[in-house]
Amino acid sequence: MESANQTASVTEFILLGLSAHPKLEKTFFVLILLTYLVILLGNGVLILVTILDSRLHTPMYFFLGNLSFLDICYTTSSVPLILDSFLTPRKTISFSACAVQMFLSFAMGAMECVLLGMMAFDRYVAICNPLRYPIVMSKAVYVPMAAGSWAAGCAASMVQTSLAMRLPFCGDNVINHFTCEILAVLKLACADISINVISMGVTNVIFLVVPVLLIFVSYIFILTTILRIPSAEGRKKAFSTCATHLTVVVIFYGTILFMYGKPKSKDPLGADKQDLADKLTSLFYGVVTPMLNPVIYSLRNKDVKAAVRNLVSQKCFIW
Repeated sequence: MESANQTASVTEFILLGLSAHPKLEKTFFVLILLTYLVILLGNGVLILVTILDSRLHTPMYFFLGNLSFLDICYTTSSVPLILDSFLTPRKTISFSACAVQMFLSFAMGAMECVLLGMMAFDRYVAICNPLRYPIVMSKAVYVPMAAGSWAAGCAASMVQTSLAMRLPFCGDNVINHFTCEILAVLKLACADISINVISMGVTNVIFLVVPVLLIFVSYIFILTTILRIPSAEGRKKAFSTCATHLTVVVIFYGTILFMYGKPKSKDPLGADKQDLADKLTSLFYGVVTPMLNPVIYSLRNKDVKAAVRNLVSQKCFIW
């Protein structure tokens, strides 16, 4: 009963964001707003071309369309909140809104990890077993695969969010972050969070380690197959079909490793600088990475570029 009263006493959270650096807030407001608009435009165009252009009705572009939609949902779950915090003196979010934002961001992140693993498997089958590709990656297979990633991500997020928001919070409601990031919220709990830590560990293994292993093994086989191709032109063509995906994977997981893998500073001055660096890195992961995905796929993929040109020419013709 006491625990319930303590939890009920916290009706909102305060998001620190860049409160300690007010001069940076207006600059980052403009930068993030422009980046968000590019995300909506770039990923929206990718979704459109994968739907409208029949040449892109393949498993790889179906997964790409899902990835673009995920990027839009992921940024929309956090960017409006971040932009509002840059303009509002008191940066608060209600308890329920915090739970919703935490659920959406965690779910989208988990889904993206699984989708990147599925895209690696798709490239493995296409390059290493091209004759079996139409059978192995038929529509009856790749649509349930994508749906499964959505269901798994939502289920994992529901578990983590419910476990986090059921904890008692004894008055300390200041989140040292831009959004209701789950690890930042867990630091405010005044109860044992060992169950949350164990649950997060299991979830990380399923949604981070397993997809990374699948991607790593897939690309070992892909590289081995490509090196067996006798002609240089053939090797270049085969590698170009997976270069865009590999670039996205390196940026996505590289940022995660940088955020959570670097050592923490024990010096107070260094800790303050690192705290700012951590927040900006998190901002990069949440905003810049989704912006880069459509840019990478548009610049390095001939099929996507041709589909975009075709879509633009059709619109111009109609007008």
